[in-house]
Amino acid sequence: MTSMNEPHPIFEPILAELSEQHRDEVLAAFAAVEYGAAPVPEVQMLALRDATLRRALQRLLHRVGRTLVPVVGTAWTSGYRDDIAAELTAAGWNALPVIDRAVLVLVLIHSVAIPRSQGLLSGDTWISAHPTPAEELFRYAQPGRGDVRTALQRLRAAGLVQLAPTRGRGSTSGTAYLPGPQLHRLTPLARRALQQELILAAAPNSPLAAAIRARRAHSRGEP
Repeated sequence: MTSMNEPHPIFEPILAELSEQHRDEVLAAFAAVEYGAAPVPEVQMLALRDATLRRALQRLLHRVGRTLVPVVGTAWTSGYRDDIAAELTAAGWNALPVIDRAVLVLVLIHSVAIPRSQGLLSGDTWISAHPTPAEELFRYAQPGRGDVRTALQRLRAAGLVQLAPTRGRGSTSGTAYLPGPQLHRLTPLARRALQQELILAAAPNSPLAAAIRARRAHSRGEP
């Protein structure tokens, strides 16, 4: 898409079915969910609230390998379709350096997987009130703290982690991190798969991990 007034030709068959006003609403929502830094509350955009326009938006996204992703039931963003994500993974596509992936996994384990395995978090979401202290991340730094700091800077710039809010103006608890808004772009299927892997890694002996292994064995037809 080159601009809001000049959509890509592949969208024209879909947009031609809409009135001029609805066309503008759908294009505005497309730009918001594709390029916005955070999920978009549906109350802000007609094309997210209205089921008919939302279907048109979904069709636009589908043409570029994307899909609408619901976030906590009242907001929306976009992400790769599951079939497209599978193809990219099979092709070995990964934009993150190894150190960045390692730091991100540590944040997800400490902020999401461990609290969920302890029953402190529920629901299918990355939203957490359990930040990971920077000192916990530095504990695993083999080359040095500088590499972890640089990785955290890149992850923050990419929206994959974010600084946890301090508890007050005089807080001395130190810097801590939470999962970033870009993780909301994972589809429900991809989100559940990643969350299960994190739980298996963080708490392999927990009842939740046992339930995950049992479900997987059942799905494979194992006794």
